[in-house]
Formats: sequence, C-alpha cells, structure tokens
Amino acid sequence: MSAKVVPAFSEVIHSPVRLRIAGLLRRVDELEFGVVRDTLGIADANLSKNLKVLTDAGLASVRKEPSLQRADARRLTWVSLTPSGRAALEGHLAALAEIAGGD
Repeated sequence: MSAKVVPAFSEVIHSPVRLRIAGLLRRVDELEFGVVRDTLGIADANLSKNLKVLTDAGLASVRKEPSLQRADARRLTWVSLTPSGRAALEGHLAALAEIAGGD
C-alpha cells in the first residue's frame, strides 16, 4: 500500500533546473553526473551548483567512486534523490497539480 502524498510546495525543488534534476532522478535509483548533465543540456557548473542546493537541503545525495574504465585517477559521480527528496518531489508535484487544477 502506498503512502498518501500530501501536497506541499517546495521552494528548493521549484527552481526550473532543480525540478528537472529531481524529475529525471524520480524513477531511477541513481544516475551518473554526466548522464544528468547531458540529458538536461546544462553545464557542469550549473549542475554542480543545483546539486549542492539539493544535497544541502537533504533532498539528494552524491557519491563518488573510481571508474574501472579510466586509467587516470578521476572518479565517477553518482547522484540520487534521498527518501526525503522523493517525498518532497511527490508533494511538490501534487501541489502543482492542485494549483493547475484550481483546487
């Protein structure tokens, strides 16, 4: 049985870039930073800045791991929504639906 979603507008998620990030991460466990960047068509710095806001708010998490395909020391960065982030996104989407529906 799924929990009832309580509509709650989120100023953190509402930013267009952060809403797109959260929407992209909504249905997956995690995505690699480059996939998020390329899918959204934004610069590394813009994605990093917005991920920092999401992680500082406890809505997303970032983890780094070595890449087995690389000969250098660079690591892959994986991003995901936290359980709180998933709940906040669902609440935000429900609030937007209420606003759009005039409820």
